[in-house]
Amino acid sequence: MTDLTDLVLTIVRPLVTQPEQVSIEIEETDGFFEYNLSVAPVDVGRIIGKQGRIAKAIRTIVYSVKTDDRKKARLNILDGKE
Repeated sequence: MTDLTDLVLTIVRPLVTQPEQVSIEIEETDGFFEYNLSVAPVDVGRIIGKQGRIAKAIRTIVYSVKTDDRKKARLNILDGKE
C-alpha cells in the first residue's frame, strides 16, 4: 500500500502549486482501500482538470493496481477544508 501512496504522491505533487499540503490518508472498508487525497483548496481544480480529465487519468492508474487481499483501491479527492 505504501507503493500506491508513493505513486499517487509522485503523480500529484508536480501538478499542484503547494506540494507541501498534499497528503493521503488510507481507510480500509469491506471491499476497498479508500485513498483520501487532500490538497490545498486552490489546487483542487488543478487535480480535477477540465471536465475531470486529470482526476480520471489518476484514478485509472490507481484502479489498475492489484492489491494482495483482493480489495480494490478507490481514490477520493478532498479539498483540504475537512
